[in-house]
Amino acid sequence: MPKVVSVHSYRGGTGKSNFTANLATTIAQQGNRVGVVDTDVPSPGIHNIFGLDPENMHKTLNNYLWGESEIQEAAYDVSANVGLSGDSKLFLVPSSVRADDIARVLKDGYDVRLLNDGFRKLVKNLQLDYLFIDTHPGLSKETFLSIAISHVLILILRPDKQDYQGTAVTVDVARQLKVRKLLLAVNKVHSKLNVDALKQKIEESYDAPVAGIFPLSEDLVQLASEGVFCLRYPDHPISQEFRKVAQRIME
Repeated sequence: MPKVVSVHSYRGGTGKSNFTANLATTIAQQGNRVGVVDTDVPSPGIHNIFGLDPENMHKTLNNYLWGESEIQEAAYDVSANVGLSGDSKLFLVPSSVRADDIARVLKDGYDVRLLNDGFRKLVKNLQLDYLFIDTHPGLSKETFLSIAISHVLILILRPDKQDYQGTAVTVDVARQLKVRKLLLAVNKVHSKLNVDALKQKIEESYDAPVAGIFPLSEDLVQLASEGVFCLRYPDHPISQEFRKVAQRIME
């Protein structure tokens, strides 16, 4: 049965899109067909990591939400872009980066119920094993829907007081929506922090498992979203951590 995985954070700047791209690619590497939908419509960006040029994005999630196309028409096979081959397939449904389209979304919004229908069509038509939803930070009707339909919800937080408080709110919402599997991922962890103590503190605070702890990395910053990190540096500690989280998803 296909799995829907939402990757979410309460605040921006947590590295959510990079996390989604690397985790989705890691799972695709295992011979899976994986789809990614960028539902961060006001500030899209994950297409950069997958090497998809905006000039080649003839259809986007926006076109589907406005009734101008089917969602599968906005799905791009980016497998070759990132270096996947064989049975490993990776598809991306990007959101539009055109200023007019973003302004239209912010002004008029869209019918969030279309997202649920679109996700189902995407899974069926592309025969996906996994569908990743890269969400917009914070809490809204869109994120409530993504959380509610997900088999797995991954909440990303940094070791930061504002992140701790926002994540607490999001965890409460997820439990009210009866999310099936909740995992936490701690990103941008400074090298001077005690990782074991940090993990214990977070798991006790939220009564939820920490699937991975990712260090603050100059190597990742240097890549500057120009490619998928775990494919460029497969032996890096960050890539190893992504494989651990991927295993939790595929269990």
